[in-house]
Amino acid sequence: MSTLSQIENPSIKEFLDYISIERNMSEHTVRNYGVDLAQFLGHLIEQGESDKFPTAVSHLMIRSFMASLDTHGASHQTVARKIAALRSFFKFLQRRGRVENNPARVVRTPRLEKKIPTFLTIPMMEKLLTAPNSDTFAGSRDKAILELIYSAGLRSFELVGLDSDDIDLERRILHLRGKGMKERNNPIGRYAVLALGEYLQHKNNHPDRRVFDPTAVFLNFRGQRLTTRSVRRMLTHYAALAGLPTNVSPHTLRHSFATHLLQRGADLRVVQELLGHENISTTQIYTHITASEIREIYDESHPRANEGITPHPSLTLLPAIKTA
Repeated sequence: MSTLSQIENPSIKEFLDYISIERNMSEHTVRNYGVDLAQFLGHLIEQGESDKFPTAVSHLMIRSFMASLDTHGASHQTVARKIAALRSFFKFLQRRGRVENNPARVVRTPRLEKKIPTFLTIPMMEKLLTAPNSDTFAGSRDKAILELIYSAGLRSFELVGLDSDDIDLERRILHLRGKGMKERNNPIGRYAVLALGEYLQHKNNHPDRRVFDPTAVFLNFRGQRLTTRSVRRMLTHYAALAGLPTNVSPHTLRHSFATHLLQRGADLRVVQELLGHENISTTQIYTHITASEIREIYDESHPRANEGITPHPSLTLLPAIKTA
């Protein structure tokens, strides 16, 4: 069981500061990694081995932790995430000369099924994008947020991290800082430009604008930078208004962005650059979506694609193809 004191362990806290500030990981990821590492330290405390954390941790201790997770019914995905947290943590310590080896490197991650990302169809996206009332400050802000995420495929932390200098409405460009502070410039569409311009007008005319954060683009009612948690909560609200599943997340819109581009013929490597993926293998998950849709459209559209047709008797008489 993790406790606040365990998360405040100096080594864990230093690592969390590193992935938050230098690696620019989302607050959700940082929080989860903190809980995972604290839970591992809690396991060592239960085993009477807390004195070995972090400099004398062995791979056997990590395997013991995995066995404990399995006993408590943790899913493969949860275990994989905790191992990933431990690998990153000990890699961080190794680079700083605190440990000689990374004990988590030799621990095998449980095999995971590749999940096809969930996405909204274009009509569903239209319903969501028209849900906010843009006549108000909050409504115009929310509409601009939805349009931007979908138009540029933003991660939620990239969205809330936008500063005024990152936006070029004339050229329709966003300057983004992604994972690991990797920078990229993404184009945005006309609808996103219009929505953003309308929000900025509301923002500039707001009676409390003098106390607003002068740097951040998206603000809450107190004039401070919006958080990723607020964005997720806002999206749940508008999904319900639009009659969509309430588990729609900012990442669902990002998945929809990538899927719709590929459906309309965009090159996979272009989509990779727009998403800010370091490896194209990460982007290739979206090809499974389009491939399954192609098959479905083919089966529905081709006059001789009906799977219910009985094969011609002569086909059963053809000899099997022999391989050398």
